[in-house]
Amino acid sequence: MQSSILTPYTLSSEITLKNKVVMAPMTRRFADGDGCPSTESINYYAKRSDAGLIITEGTLISKDAIGYGNIPGIYTSDHIQSWQKITNAVHRNGGHIFLQIWHCGRVSHPNYHAGKLPISASNTIMNEPLGNSGLMCGESRKATIEDINNIINDYGQAAENAIKAGFDGVEIHGANGYLIDQFLHHCTNKRSDEYGKTFDDKSRFCFNVTKECVSRIGASRVGLRLSPGGHMSEISTDINDKNVFFALFKKLEKLNICYIHIGNFDDSTVYKELNNKTMTQFVRDNYSGTVIASGGYRKHESLEFLESNPSNLVAFGRPFIANPNLIRKIKNNLPWKVYQKEMLNNLI
Repeated sequence: MQSSILTPYTLSSEITLKNKVVMAPMTRRFADGDGCPSTESINYYAKRSDAGLIITEGTLISKDAIGYGNIPGIYTSDHIQSWQKITNAVHRNGGHIFLQIWHCGRVSHPNYHAGKLPISASNTIMNEPLGNSGLMCGESRKATIEDINNIINDYGQAAENAIKAGFDGVEIHGANGYLIDQFLHHCTNKRSDEYGKTFDDKSRFCFNVTKECVSRIGASRVGLRLSPGGHMSEISTDINDKNVFFALFKKLEKLNICYIHIGNFDDSTVYKELNNKTMTQFVRDNYSGTVIASGGYRKHESLEFLESNPSNLVAFGRPFIANPNLIRKIKNNLPWKVYQKEMLNNLI
Protein backbone atom coordinates (compact mmCIF):
# COMPACT_ATOMS: atom_id res chain seq x y z
CA MET A 1 0.00 0.00 0.00
CA GLN A 2 2.92 2.39 0.67
CA SER A 3 3.74 2.54 -3.04
CA SER A 4 0.52 4.50 -3.67
CA ILE A 5 1.99 7.63 -2.11
CA LEU A 6 5.32 7.32 -3.93
CA THR A 7 4.09 6.80 -7.48
CA PRO A 8 4.40 9.63 -10.05
CA TYR A 9 1.33 11.73 -10.70
CA THR A 10 0.35 13.72 -13.79
CA LEU A 11 -0.77 17.04 -12.35
CA SER A 12 -1.39 18.71 -15.70
CA SER A 13 -0.34 18.61 -19.33
CA GLU A 14 2.84 20.47 -18.33
CA ILE A 15 3.72 18.90 -14.98
CA THR A 16 4.32 15.34 -13.77
CA LEU A 17 5.13 14.99 -10.08
CA LYS A 18 7.55 12.33 -8.85
CA ASN A 19 5.20 11.34 -6.00
CA LYS A 20 1.83 12.22 -4.48
CA VAL A 21 3.21 14.07 -1.48
CA VAL A 22 2.72 17.84 -1.29
CA MET A 23 4.48 20.19 1.10
CA ALA A 24 1.67 22.42 2.34
CA PRO A 25 2.03 26.21 2.44
CA MET A 26 3.07 27.42 5.88
CA THR A 27 3.49 31.04 6.93
CA ARG A 28 7.06 31.39 8.22
CA ARG A 29 7.54 35.21 8.24
CA PHE A 30 11.23 35.15 7.39
CA ALA A 31 11.12 37.84 4.70
CA ASP A 32 12.99 41.12 5.13
CA GLY A 33 11.33 44.51 5.54
CA ASP A 34 10.98 44.87 1.77
CA GLY A 35 9.23 41.52 1.34
CA CYS A 36 12.18 39.60 -0.11
CA PRO A 37 12.49 36.01 1.14
CA SER A 38 15.54 35.43 3.30
CA THR A 39 18.66 33.62 2.09
CA GLU A 40 17.86 30.92 4.68
CA SER A 41 14.71 30.19 2.68
CA ILE A 42 16.83 28.87 -0.20
CA ASN A 43 18.11 25.93 1.81
CA TYR A 44 14.78 25.50 3.59
CA TYR A 45 12.89 24.82 0.37
CA ALA A 46 15.75 23.02 -1.40
CA LYS A 47 16.03 20.44 1.41
CA ARG A 48 12.39 19.48 0.86
CA SER A 49 12.60 19.11 -2.92
CA ASP A 50 11.90 15.37 -2.72
CA ALA A 51 8.23 16.24 -2.24
CA GLY A 52 6.16 15.79 -5.37
CA LEU A 53 5.17 19.45 -5.08
CA ILE A 54 6.23 22.25 -2.75
CA ILE A 55 3.74 25.06 -2.19
CA THR A 56 5.39 28.11 -0.68
CA GLU A 57 4.28 30.24 2.20
CA GLY A 58 1.60 32.78 1.34
CA THR A 59 3.09 35.59 -0.76
CA LEU A 60 1.57 39.04 -1.17
CA ILE A 61 0.27 40.06 -4.60
CA SER A 62 0.64 43.77 -3.85
CA LYS A 63 1.62 46.20 -1.12
CA ASP A 64 -2.07 46.59 -0.26
CA ALA A 65 -2.51 42.84 0.27
CA ILE A 66 -0.58 42.85 3.54
CA GLY A 67 -1.91 41.52 6.83
CA TYR A 68 1.24 40.65 8.77
CA GLY A 69 4.85 41.78 8.97
CA ASN A 70 7.78 39.93 7.37
CA ILE A 71 5.63 38.28 4.72
CA PRO A 72 7.25 37.85 1.26
CA GLY A 73 5.89 39.54 -1.83
CA ILE A 74 5.91 38.96 -5.60
CA TYR A 75 5.17 42.47 -6.89
CA THR A 76 8.64 44.01 -7.35
CA SER A 77 11.69 43.08 -9.42
CA ASP A 78 13.64 42.49 -6.19
CA HIS A 79 10.99 39.98 -5.09
CA ILE A 80 11.26 38.15 -8.40
CA GLN A 81 15.06 38.00 -8.23
CA SER A 82 15.02 36.76 -4.61
CA TRP A 83 12.52 34.01 -5.40
CA GLN A 84 14.58 32.94 -8.44
CA LYS A 85 17.34 31.77 -6.11
CA ILE A 86 14.84 29.50 -4.38
CA THR A 87 13.22 28.09 -7.51
CA ASN A 88 16.66 27.43 -9.03
CA ALA A 89 17.71 25.49 -5.93
CA VAL A 90 14.53 23.41 -5.93
CA HIS A 91 14.81 22.65 -9.66
CA ARG A 92 18.47 21.63 -9.31
CA ASN A 93 17.23 18.98 -6.89
CA GLY A 94 14.57 17.81 -9.34
CA GLY A 95 11.64 19.33 -7.46
CA HIS A 96 8.50 21.23 -8.45
CA ILE A 97 7.40 24.38 -6.64
CA PHE A 98 4.28 26.57 -6.79
CA LEU A 99 4.01 30.04 -5.29
CA GLN A 100 0.95 30.63 -3.11
CA ILE A 101 -0.37 34.10 -3.99
CA TRP A 102 -2.31 35.91 -1.30
CA HIS A 103 -4.39 38.93 -0.28
CA CYS A 104 -5.22 39.09 3.43
CA GLY A 105 -8.28 41.31 3.11
CA ARG A 106 -9.79 42.17 6.49
CA VAL A 107 -7.21 40.07 8.35
CA SER A 108 -5.07 43.15 8.70
CA HIS A 109 -4.87 46.51 10.48
CA PRO A 110 -4.84 50.20 9.48
CA ASN A 111 -1.20 50.38 10.66
CA TYR A 112 -0.30 48.45 7.49
CA HIS A 113 -2.41 50.67 5.23
CA ALA A 114 -1.34 54.23 6.13
CA GLY A 115 -4.32 54.54 8.46
CA LYS A 116 -6.95 53.31 5.97
CA LEU A 117 -9.24 50.44 6.87
CA PRO A 118 -8.34 47.06 5.33
CA ILE A 119 -10.56 45.89 2.51
CA SER A 120 -13.12 43.06 2.51
CA ALA A 121 -16.20 41.87 0.64
CA SER A 122 -18.35 44.00 2.97
CA ASN A 123 -18.02 46.34 5.92
CA THR A 124 -17.32 44.02 8.85
CA ILE A 125 -15.88 44.04 12.34
CA MET A 126 -13.42 41.32 13.32
CA ASN A 127 -12.48 40.90 16.99
CA GLU A 128 -9.38 38.78 16.81
CA PRO A 129 -5.64 39.30 17.51
CA LEU A 130 -3.58 39.82 14.37
CA GLY A 131 -1.03 37.04 14.74
CA ASN A 132 1.64 37.98 17.27
CA SER A 133 1.75 41.63 16.17
CA GLY A 134 0.13 42.94 19.34
CA LEU A 135 -2.60 44.47 17.16
CA MET A 136 -6.28 43.57 16.95
CA CYS A 137 -8.19 43.12 13.73
CA GLY A 138 -11.15 45.44 13.64
CA GLU A 139 -13.30 47.23 11.10
CA SER A 140 -12.97 46.63 7.36
CA ARG A 141 -14.29 48.56 4.39
CA LYS A 142 -16.36 47.23 1.51
CA ALA A 143 -14.44 46.78 -1.74
CA THR A 144 -15.69 48.93 -4.60
CA ILE A 145 -16.00 47.49 -8.10
CA GLU A 146 -12.87 49.46 -8.99
CA ASP A 147 -11.07 47.89 -6.02
CA ILE A 148 -12.18 44.44 -7.15
CA ASN A 149 -11.03 44.98 -10.73
CA ASN A 150 -7.65 46.23 -9.53
CA ILE A 151 -7.18 43.27 -7.20
CA ILE A 152 -8.08 40.78 -9.94
CA ASN A 153 -5.43 42.40 -12.12
CA ASP A 154 -2.93 42.23 -9.22
CA TYR A 155 -3.52 38.47 -8.96
CA GLY A 156 -2.89 38.08 -12.67
CA GLN A 157 0.30 40.13 -12.49
CA ALA A 158 1.45 38.12 -9.47
CA ALA A 159 0.96 34.91 -11.48
CA GLU A 160 3.04 36.31 -14.32
CA ASN A 161 5.74 37.44 -11.89
CA ALA A 162 5.81 33.97 -10.34
CA ILE A 163 6.57 32.41 -13.71
CA LYS A 164 9.28 35.03 -14.27
CA ALA A 165 10.74 33.96 -10.92
CA GLY A 166 10.93 30.37 -12.14
CA PHE A 167 7.96 28.84 -10.36
CA ASP A 168 6.21 25.91 -11.98
CA GLY A 169 2.87 27.50 -11.18
CA VAL A 170 0.80 29.34 -8.58
CA GLU A 171 -1.69 28.38 -5.92
CA ILE A 172 -4.34 31.06 -5.38
CA HIS A 173 -5.02 31.35 -1.65
CA GLY A 174 -8.81 31.31 -1.49
CA ALA A 175 -9.05 29.76 1.98
CA ASN A 176 -8.69 30.31 5.72
CA GLY A 177 -10.67 33.52 6.05
CA TYR A 178 -8.55 35.73 3.79
CA LEU A 179 -9.91 38.02 1.07
CA ILE A 180 -11.18 35.49 -1.47
CA ASP A 181 -12.72 33.39 1.30
CA GLN A 182 -14.45 36.51 2.63
CA PHE A 183 -16.38 36.71 -0.66
CA LEU A 184 -17.37 33.02 -0.51
CA HIS A 185 -19.14 33.03 2.86
CA HIS A 186 -22.42 34.64 3.86
CA CYS A 187 -21.05 35.84 7.20
CA THR A 188 -18.66 38.27 5.48
CA ASN A 189 -20.27 38.84 2.08
CA LYS A 190 -23.37 41.02 2.55
CA ARG A 191 -23.21 42.58 -0.91
CA SER A 192 -26.27 43.08 -3.11
CA ASP A 193 -24.44 43.55 -6.42
CA GLU A 194 -22.89 41.17 -8.95
CA TYR A 195 -20.37 40.04 -6.33
CA GLY A 196 -22.87 39.11 -3.64
CA LYS A 197 -26.56 39.13 -4.52
CA THR A 198 -26.90 35.42 -5.41
CA PHE A 199 -24.94 32.23 -4.70
CA ASP A 200 -23.33 32.53 -8.12
CA ASP A 201 -22.50 36.18 -7.45
CA LYS A 202 -20.71 35.28 -4.24
CA SER A 203 -18.54 32.83 -6.18
CA ARG A 204 -17.73 35.38 -8.90
CA PHE A 205 -14.70 37.07 -7.31
CA CYS A 206 -12.90 33.76 -6.69
CA PHE A 207 -13.73 32.57 -10.19
CA ASN A 208 -12.67 35.81 -11.85
CA VAL A 209 -9.35 35.79 -9.99
CA THR A 210 -8.77 32.20 -11.09
CA LYS A 211 -9.79 32.94 -14.67
CA GLU A 212 -7.44 35.93 -14.77
CA CYS A 213 -4.49 33.82 -13.59
CA VAL A 214 -5.36 31.14 -16.16
CA SER A 215 -5.45 33.76 -18.90
CA ARG A 216 -1.97 34.95 -17.89
CA ILE A 217 -0.07 31.67 -17.34
CA GLY A 218 -2.36 28.82 -18.45
CA ALA A 219 -4.65 26.44 -16.56
CA SER A 220 -1.90 23.81 -16.36
CA ARG A 221 -0.02 26.05 -13.92
CA VAL A 222 -2.85 27.27 -11.65
CA GLY A 223 -4.15 25.67 -8.46
CA LEU A 224 -6.63 26.98 -5.89
CA ARG A 225 -6.89 26.53 -2.12
CA LEU A 226 -10.39 26.58 -0.59
CA SER A 227 -12.02 26.22 2.82
CA PRO A 228 -15.72 25.45 2.27
CA GLY A 229 -16.12 25.09 6.03
CA GLY A 230 -15.30 28.11 8.17
CA HIS A 231 -12.68 27.35 10.78
CA MET A 232 -10.52 30.43 11.31
CA SER A 233 -10.41 34.24 11.07
CA GLU A 234 -13.98 34.40 12.39
CA ILE A 235 -15.47 32.76 9.29
CA SER A 236 -18.53 30.76 10.29
CA THR A 237 -20.25 28.30 7.99
CA ASP A 238 -23.77 29.24 6.90
CA ILE A 239 -26.16 26.53 5.73
CA ASN A 240 -26.24 28.28 2.33
CA ASP A 241 -22.47 28.50 1.87
CA LYS A 242 -22.45 25.10 0.19
CA ASN A 243 -24.55 26.56 -2.62
CA VAL A 244 -21.88 29.20 -3.26
CA PHE A 245 -19.30 26.43 -3.61
CA PHE A 246 -21.60 24.38 -5.85
CA ALA A 247 -21.75 27.39 -8.19
CA LEU A 248 -17.97 27.82 -8.00
CA PHE A 249 -17.18 24.15 -8.69
CA LYS A 250 -19.44 24.16 -11.74
CA LYS A 251 -17.49 27.06 -13.25
CA LEU A 252 -14.08 25.73 -12.22
CA GLU A 253 -14.73 22.45 -14.04
CA LYS A 254 -14.62 24.36 -17.32
CA LEU A 255 -11.27 25.99 -16.54
CA ASN A 256 -9.48 22.66 -15.98
CA ILE A 257 -7.03 24.05 -13.40
CA CYS A 258 -4.38 21.84 -11.79
CA TYR A 259 -6.13 21.16 -8.50
CA ILE A 260 -8.21 22.29 -5.56
CA HIS A 261 -6.30 22.17 -2.28
CA ILE A 262 -8.19 21.92 1.01
CA GLY A 263 -7.30 24.62 3.54
CA ASN A 264 -7.87 22.99 6.91
CA PHE A 265 -5.91 22.07 10.02
CA ASP A 266 -7.99 19.01 10.90
CA ASP A 267 -9.56 17.18 7.98
CA SER A 268 -11.41 14.81 10.26
CA THR A 269 -13.86 17.59 11.19
CA VAL A 270 -17.36 17.01 9.83
CA TYR A 271 -19.49 20.04 8.91
CA LYS A 272 -23.24 19.61 9.12
CA GLU A 273 -23.60 22.61 6.80
CA LEU A 274 -21.58 20.70 4.15
CA ASN A 275 -23.98 17.76 4.03
CA ASN A 276 -22.33 16.21 7.11
CA LYS A 277 -19.02 15.79 5.31
CA THR A 278 -15.43 16.81 5.88
CA MET A 279 -14.13 19.58 3.66
CA THR A 280 -12.22 17.10 1.49
CA GLN A 281 -15.23 14.79 1.14
CA PHE A 282 -17.44 17.74 0.22
CA VAL A 283 -15.07 18.95 -2.50
CA ARG A 284 -14.32 15.43 -3.76
CA ASP A 285 -18.03 14.67 -4.12
CA ASN A 286 -18.67 17.82 -6.14
CA TYR A 287 -15.52 18.39 -8.21
CA SER A 288 -13.99 15.99 -10.73
CA GLY A 289 -10.44 17.37 -10.91
CA THR A 290 -7.45 16.69 -8.70
CA VAL A 291 -7.98 17.36 -4.99
CA ILE A 292 -5.16 17.81 -2.47
CA ALA A 293 -6.26 16.67 0.98
CA SER A 294 -4.71 18.53 3.90
CA GLY A 295 -5.29 18.84 7.61
CA GLY A 296 -3.54 16.71 10.21
CA TYR A 297 -2.83 13.67 8.04
CA ARG A 298 -0.29 11.15 9.27
CA LYS A 299 1.33 8.43 7.20
CA HIS A 300 -1.21 5.65 7.73
CA GLU A 301 -4.14 8.02 7.16
CA SER A 302 -2.66 9.36 3.94
CA LEU A 303 -1.99 5.87 2.60
CA GLU A 304 -5.54 4.79 3.33
CA PHE A 305 -6.90 7.95 1.70
CA LEU A 306 -4.87 7.53 -1.49
CA GLU A 307 -5.80 3.87 -1.80
CA SER A 308 -9.47 4.80 -1.92
CA ASN A 309 -8.89 8.03 -3.89
CA PRO A 310 -6.16 7.33 -6.47
CA SER A 311 -6.65 10.61 -8.34
CA ASN A 312 -5.80 12.70 -5.29
CA LEU A 313 -2.73 14.03 -3.49
CA VAL A 314 -1.99 14.52 0.21
CA ALA A 315 -0.31 17.58 1.74
CA PHE A 316 1.72 17.64 4.95
CA GLY A 317 2.63 20.82 6.79
CA ARG A 318 4.13 20.44 10.24
CA PRO A 319 5.65 17.02 9.49
CA PHE A 320 7.75 18.74 6.80
CA ILE A 321 8.95 21.34 9.31
CA ALA A 322 10.11 18.59 11.66
CA ASN A 323 11.32 16.25 8.92
CA PRO A 324 13.02 17.91 5.93
CA ASN A 325 13.74 14.36 4.72
CA LEU A 326 10.13 13.23 5.03
CA ILE A 327 10.06 11.43 1.67
CA ARG A 328 13.12 9.34 2.57
CA LYS A 329 11.45 8.42 5.85
CA ILE A 330 8.29 7.37 4.02
CA LYS A 331 10.30 5.29 1.54
CA ASN A 332 12.28 3.53 4.25
CA ASN A 333 9.44 3.23 6.74
CA LEU A 334 11.35 5.29 9.31
CA PRO A 335 9.70 7.05 12.27
CA TRP A 336 8.81 10.71 11.86
CA LYS A 337 10.25 13.30 14.21
CA VAL A 338 7.44 14.94 16.15
CA TYR A 339 6.77 18.62 15.41
CA GLN A 340 7.46 21.03 18.25
CA LYS A 341 6.38 24.68 18.29
CA GLU A 342 9.94 25.84 18.94
CA MET A 343 10.87 24.60 15.46
CA LEU A 344 9.13 27.69 14.06
CA ASN A 345 11.91 29.91 15.40
CA ASN A 346 14.34 28.92 12.66
CA LEU A 347 14.34 27.81 9.05
CA ILE A 348 16.03 24.39 9.09
